[in-house]
Amino acid sequence: MRCCRITDGRSPCRTGNPVAELPLGGLHKTEVREIAEKQHFINARKHDSQDICFVPDGDYARFMEDFTGRHYPAGDFLDENGKKVGTHNGAVRYTIGQRKGLGLAMGAPVYVCAKDMQANTVTVGPEENLFDRIVYADEVNWIAIPELTAPLRVTARTRYHQTEQAATVYPAGEGRFRLEFDQPQRCFSSFS
Repeated sequence: MRCCRITDGRSPCRTGNPVAELPLGGLHKTEVREIAEKQHFINARKHDSQDICFVPDGDYARFMEDFTGRHYPAGDFLDENGKKVGTHNGAVRYTIGQRKGLGLAMGAPVYVCAKDMQANTVTVGPEENLFDRIVYADEVNWIAIPELTAPLRVTARTRYHQTEQAATVYPAGEGRFRLEFDQPQRCFSSFS
């Protein structure tokens, strides 16, 4: 179900209820801002937030430490062959696909390609290592079908602003599924 066209990277109106009607769902963000301006809402000209609303100071690592009660210590940056190439400030501070802020001088741009939270390592490599065709997921809220029992041709995307891509979704047992894109896609969001 696609109920929103608000293009700020979030979908505030996603819902598991297939009959929910959301009054702003068909409007562009600029149209919503114009309505807010006409109604003299104080936030009509508010700048878009780039942060998660419950981490207002932007210190995600501290939030994670406070939330989980764990400390995320420094660890090793590894290259694609497993060789140590530097020291990171805690794996929780990095995201798959990240290039900036790594503090590594490798002679060519490198990106975070993987994280191993148990081993406290962050693997970096060239951009081409960020492409894959398969993603696994669970805890899915199927809206158009009661459950996935057989392969299904779909269009999907790995990023909010990405054009939908042809793929097939397969049941993978125990409430999980495997989504296989026809063409490799750049770095799926990290769930680790």
